[in-house]
Amino acid sequence: MRMFDWFFIPQAQRRLLLSTGRRAPTPWVIAIMSFTIVLIAATGLALANTAGVLSEAIEARYALEVPGGGANLAALDSAVRSSPDVIASQPVPESEMRKTLERWLGPEAQSADLPVPALINFDTKPGADLGALQKRLQSVAPGARIVAHRDSVAPLLKSLTLLQVVAFGLVLLLSAAAAAAVVLAARGSLDTHRFTIEVMHGIGATDTQVTHLFQRKIAIDAFIGSVAGGLAAAVVLLLLAGGAAFARDLTGGATLGLRDILILALLPLALTALATWVARAAVLAALREAL
Repeated sequence: MRMFDWFFIPQAQRRLLLSTGRRAPTPWVIAIMSFTIVLIAATGLALANTAGVLSEAIEARYALEVPGGGANLAALDSAVRSSPDVIASQPVPESEMRKTLERWLGPEAQSADLPVPALINFDTKPGADLGALQKRLQSVAPGARIVAHRDSVAPLLKSLTLLQVVAFGLVLLLSAAAAAAVVLAARGSLDTHRFTIEVMHGIGATDTQVTHLFQRKIAIDAFIGSVAGGLAAAVVLLLLAGGAAFARDLTGGATLGLRDILILALLPLALTALATWVARAAVLAALREAL
């Protein structure tokens, strides 16, 4: 249990720093930052997984479009399936096409005067010659055109990538805000205990020893706050994953993997390490300025 002794401040040091325990604001500030950081990071990781799943699903998926060719859907589907480069195909029935158009055109979408294009979704083997396949299909249905699903979904993937960048940027900004709060807390603590520090210097204490004293106190506060915030964020994520269907819809069914969970679990520890390093640097700088 000696490895945990570092987290327990001796009674003498507590009297020296006049510790205020739970009333200290630093753990609460760090807890709020940790809670927000974990949630935002989880959102960014879920978006990354969604983009990966979507990209993988449409990597070799294409659509055959034939204007006004809805009546020849069966013949076109047979021509697509007979290609050696095609793994599977799925024709879209005319009724489904008209039902989709009805959202924008209303009842006019069911009019026989409105020509409905033929649409067939199909998957190809790696390295498929799409140019030769399109020429072959054009011999069956003039005007046939092959469209890659990745081209149609490219704007969505760009938006997902942008959201990931925003999430990563917010994590960095919140980490910087947490570091600034630690600096303020460290300098405030130094100002509060300035007389005590002068006495310690008078009896031979070095700046490193004084710094270690304050660094340890802030590190413990940061650890308690970051872990508490991380646990609260974990509870929220579990509630969303277990009971909110809209959360699964937003992520396209993608879930956080073991690697993602490990990253999220390490974030509170990383925030503690950042707070400890910043506290040490701030205290040392303040002590050297006072000399």
